[in-house]
Amino acid sequence: MTHASPETHVIAYRAAEQLLRARDPRGAVRLLDPVVTAHPENTAARLLRARAHFLAAQLRSAEEDFRLVVEREPDNAYAHFALARTLQRGSRDEEALAHFRLAAALDPRPDFVAAARFEHRGPGERGEGERGA
Repeated sequence: MTHASPETHVIAYRAAEQLLRARDPRGAVRLLDPVVTAHPENTAARLLRARAHFLAAQLRSAEEDFRLVVEREPDNAYAHFALARTLQRGSRDEEALAHFRLAAALDPRPDFVAAARFEHRGPGERGEGERGA
């Protein structure tokens, strides 16, 4: 087995991006596995691999990678949002909602806010599940 150079890993990363655009997530995972193995600290490669796992419906692997990114970068709104989508796809809606809300709090993009299901309430109005004292 030959030792791949950092340049080879960059090329593999860029090729994996292209494969995702071409809707070949499994091919992207095959390219990214050695990159993540060689550079486990590289959050960008892990995030791209998580996206590829998600698109390949490999939810357990996607969740593992997204969770690691969220641990390393707790202010990464996209990682929280993508983790939430992964949990949602696995019918874990309550867990997903927490990450949707974190994503929206970190970055109030319309799609993040909509997924977080924040409701506009007037003064004195209570949301669903809230109780008075």
